[in-house]
Amino acid sequence: MKRESMGNKRSNSLKANIIFLVLLFFVVPHGYSKNEENTKSSMAVLERLIGDRAKEFDLHIIENKDQKNLDSFEIETIGNRVRITATSNTSVCYAAYTFLRDIGAVSVSWEGNRIDLPETWPKYSKKQSTPFKYRKYLNACTFGYTTPWWDWKRWEQEIDWMALHGINLPTAMEGQEAVWQLLWKEYGLINSELEAHFAGPAFLPWQRMGNINSLEGPLPQNWINKKEAVQKNIIQRMKALNMHPVVPAFSGYVPKAFAEKHPESKISELKSWSGGGFESTYLLDSKDPLFKEIGKRFIEIYTKLYGKSDFYLADSFNEITPPVSEEHKYEELSDYGKTIFETINEAAPGATWVMQGWLFGDNKEFWTKEATSAFLSKVPNDRMIVQDYANDRYKVWENQEAFYGKQWTYGYVHNYGGSNPVYGDLNFYKNELTSLLKNPNKGNLIGYGVMPEGLNNNSIVYEYLYDLPWTQGEESVNDWLKKYLNARYGANTADSVFHAWQLLIKSVYSTRYWETRWWNDKAGAYLFFKRPTLKITEFKGNPGDKVVLKEALDILKKESKNFDKKNLYHYDVLEASRHYYSLCIDDLLIECVKAYESNDIKKGDALFKEIEKTALNIDKMLSGEPLNDLNYWIKSASDYGSTPKESKLYVKNAKTLITLWGGEGHLNDYASRAWRGMYKGFYWPRWKMFLQALKTAKVNKTPFEESNESELIKQWEINWCDVN
Repeated sequence: MKRESMGNKRSNSLKANIIFLVLLFFVVPHGYSKNEENTKSSMAVLERLIGDRAKEFDLHIIENKDQKNLDSFEIETIGNRVRITATSNTSVCYAAYTFLRDIGAVSVSWEGNRIDLPETWPKYSKKQSTPFKYRKYLNACTFGYTTPWWDWKRWEQEIDWMALHGINLPTAMEGQEAVWQLLWKEYGLINSELEAHFAGPAFLPWQRMGNINSLEGPLPQNWINKKEAVQKNIIQRMKALNMHPVVPAFSGYVPKAFAEKHPESKISELKSWSGGGFESTYLLDSKDPLFKEIGKRFIEIYTKLYGKSDFYLADSFNEITPPVSEEHKYEELSDYGKTIFETINEAAPGATWVMQGWLFGDNKEFWTKEATSAFLSKVPNDRMIVQDYANDRYKVWENQEAFYGKQWTYGYVHNYGGSNPVYGDLNFYKNELTSLLKNPNKGNLIGYGVMPEGLNNNSIVYEYLYDLPWTQGEESVNDWLKKYLNARYGANTADSVFHAWQLLIKSVYSTRYWETRWWNDKAGAYLFFKRPTLKITEFKGNPGDKVVLKEALDILKKESKNFDKKNLYHYDVLEASRHYYSLCIDDLLIECVKAYESNDIKKGDALFKEIEKTALNIDKMLSGEPLNDLNYWIKSASDYGSTPKESKLYVKNAKTLITLWGGEGHLNDYASRAWRGMYKGFYWPRWKMFLQALKTAKVNKTPFEESNESELIKQWEINWCDVN
């Protein structure tokens, strides 16, 4: 009996040990169990970033028990494994990237990645959450200014970038022409009528928003087919990462041929957009039964091609004054809002209508509080998101009482047109966020982010802005900057480099795009990039502090010898240099025009030579920035063509977009680029023509006919854009 009892004890003990080991394997730390099926997409992002070392990460998605469905994550290193527990795949990716940056091992940017992993992972622990359910990204215009020539490989890279930055509400506008084409053909339009409707690839965003038709077309069928294929991959990948792609919906705009075929329908021919010169667009009245019919059919076809969506972008009045009567203005506006929502809801029950808040700031005269509240009044508060993204220019949400109970997202454009001076305002972003979170009048705020019109510039700004939803502005800019530099350049970056960057923050990263300077009635990132004019002498000055920028640049150049040639440090020195010397050209141009106007020909000639030398030096210097290269942009366009004819069309689109743009307003040079090839081949030849003509007039004592010279320059631009 005694022996039997001892045997039972041993047996029980053995069972207990087995149970303990089983529990240890499955429960205690998750790091020792295999990654789950639902983290395959985030693991794939990590593998593409750091290769086999991703296998040392244990990723787990936990049920989100937060009442508002807010994201959070927890990171902990145990032994030589990194355990990440988070509420979604995007949160997992952001957590992994946060860890890798914090330890100075990885930096991810458009211009390149720095990856220098330690042999063993250091002891590390962090928990974070965000009060913003959604982190938004991408402007409708980005699909013209940056992505027209992107294939799946480039899109995959960008979606990885989004995931690593915690973005979960990306705008996804590719591939919609395949849907429009099928839709309009169902309504009797033929190929030639659609060719007359669709704009060229680089100009499609504005055709989609009802601003233009046909500009720089026709749109090749191969382009439509390629973008259909890439959108299928984009949507699939975004959803796999638990992102919520915002896809297009019908906002009322119809082709001219459709309007002609339906004379019985109430369709308004709208005034030419942005100062004129563009073909009219046509808007179907929301009360017309065809509005809902077309809108629902669009979503049905879209769903068949790309799958079900939960967020639909519809903008009926982007930079367009609504064609409503003065006596029934508010009633008609509320009907537009009601009909757009009902159309989406009937075609995709439960889906959310998303709209850009830009129009409310752009046309404040029309969009009074009464007009805006009427437009939004018949839409359920929880079924709409207003993307207020121009807070670096307009305070729309404050002026519109946080959109009268509707869900809304806060953010910035930051980049206009893909124009790329060195700028941003880190302290402004921090202070704005902290005050926003404390503001009792912020209403139903659910998101944060950036919606740039163009990419591949000022990476530090985007790195900082996508950390803010998580840090909530509680970390000082200096503390954040130290971690950023260690990740970008390598651990223990010298104090002198940190000081130089503090000077950069003070001199250029304390600037917002719409301050006095760059716009000044005419587009262009610098005076040098604007179409020449004598009015240059009235310019009030570029923003920032050029003297402090030079001080920072001198330190950065001095420290360059301490960094490997492939280090992103050298890219940043080039960026600061290019910006500084471009500002110098602006000052020289003003003095040169003044000198010639005052008949000081000798001084004018000396300044002319200095401008030319500086411009050509910048152009040569930019060989170190592969993305900032006219040839790269043109080759991307040409390579996207499936035939020589298509390639020719795409190249003309590419060249026209960044120079002439189109129309008769102020859009020329709006998308100006500080690129190799542009300084030498476009900006300087224009100013050279202008300055030589001004000098000749002064020497010959004849009137300088500026308008004539401007016409000659415009004709030169047209010839430059032509592709033979």
